[in-house]
Amino acid sequence: MGQRRRAAALSNRSSQGDSGAPAESVRVLNRKHSICMVSDFFYPNMGGVESHIYQLSQCLIEKGHKVVIVTHAYGTRKGIRYLTNGLKVYYLPLQVMYNQSTATTCLHSLPLLRCVFFRERITVVHAHSSFSALAHDALFHAKTMGLNTVFTDHSLFGFADISSVLTNKLLTVSLCDTNHIVCVSYTSKENTVLRAALNPEIVSVIPNAVYPLDFTPDPSKRQDDRITIVVISRLVYRKGIDLLGGIIPELCLKHPDLHFLVGGEGPKRIVLEEVREKYQLHDRVRLLGALEHNDVCDVLVQGHIFLNTSLTEAFCMAIVEGASCGLQVVSTRVGGIPEVLPEDLITLCEPTVDSLCAGLETVIARQRSGSVPSPASIHSRVQTLYTWRNVAERTEKVYDRVAGEEVLPLDRRLRRLRAHCGPVAGSIFAFMAVIDFLFLLLLQWWLPDRFMDVAVDATGPHGLWRHETSSKKEPNSKSTAKPAAELHHPIPPSHS
Repeated sequence: MGQRRRAAALSNRSSQGDSGAPAESVRVLNRKHSICMVSDFFYPNMGGVESHIYQLSQCLIEKGHKVVIVTHAYGTRKGIRYLTNGLKVYYLPLQVMYNQSTATTCLHSLPLLRCVFFRERITVVHAHSSFSALAHDALFHAKTMGLNTVFTDHSLFGFADISSVLTNKLLTVSLCDTNHIVCVSYTSKENTVLRAALNPEIVSVIPNAVYPLDFTPDPSKRQDDRITIVVISRLVYRKGIDLLGGIIPELCLKHPDLHFLVGGEGPKRIVLEEVREKYQLHDRVRLLGALEHNDVCDVLVQGHIFLNTSLTEAFCMAIVEGASCGLQVVSTRVGGIPEVLPEDLITLCEPTVDSLCAGLETVIARQRSGSVPSPASIHSRVQTLYTWRNVAERTEKVYDRVAGEEVLPLDRRLRRLRAHCGPVAGSIFAFMAVIDFLFLLLLQWWLPDRFMDVAVDATGPHGLWRHETSSKKEPNSKSTAKPAAELHHPIPPSHS
């Protein structure tokens, strides 16, 4: 109950902006920023981080800010591409190491990022995801160049296994002199503050959101002679697919009219295939594989219940999308999930097969008795809880706050690294900061700033692809400039 009360607060605290920082701490108001979003994860890859970056960028452009996105190349998608409203994306030619994350040496990306930051006249570098090596590189280089930095953490981590220990140490180094940190839930904030030994006052809570018109109910797509449980998730261990493998045969044995619709791909798909084969459930368990983002709603509206079996989640956008489509939601009680939806819209269970089966039995009984709210009424409630415009307004307050803050000079930054990160790691990364600074001086000597062109800004729905000198032409002169809309690259269906 103590955590549930936060769900309403997440959508109503925009006046204070984030984690409760007082209004007087915002030092620069109504300023237009030039923002660079950096992450290894972006379109054409699809997921929660990718959607968050795209939607937030579009809403910030709508509010008059300039936004560019930097990610690594995806196959043949390299160079510069333009999305809706002149949103410019730099696909840098960097080597991918593992799980769509780039290999990092902390130096090889500096020449490319320096060009982007200078050409685009960036004032705020906003990095996303602890898993993204490019995001950590961008924070490191931005501080060397004297730029304000913001980081958004989208995940929860443990403290015991080797991978978590190493990731947490890297996060401690990256965030010790970052101006501000954003988390997507209060649980995520507590986790990040502990992992990176941060001052809670510089950590804000700004949730994810959904675009409600992309997730609207359509009861006509449901089959009334059956009850359909929908699962849409990456089929990996941390999403609890092993639990799902235990739930399916137990419930299908008890309820002959129960069907499962599973969307997503991953190494744990073999678990579901084995269960389907062992219990001969081919006609009752459909594995749809990877879904395009614009196909997710078409799958959701076919179901009556949305099931989430995650073992760890910072926020979980999937349950909000399921509820927005009018489904009853059953989920594990882990991470920040209890904060996301009001308690009458979600059934929370322990991350065990028995608990999840009991929760599903309860919802199935309510579904059969007709005692559940209509899909339209659920949608009308959910669409007001989380909106991208609200997220953008609260993120804008963070930018206003950091724009008035000091970026530490090199000597104070070195002292901060050694004091905050420990004598060994702190000294190593202080040495790397010096090397990064010297490399930046070398690049500035090799290619001085005065020889670098400033990029044409076509951000916004009315932006034109033309040089600034074209505005000085005579009124009767003919310009060959093309509207930005003519040069857009194909993107997922329209958002915000």
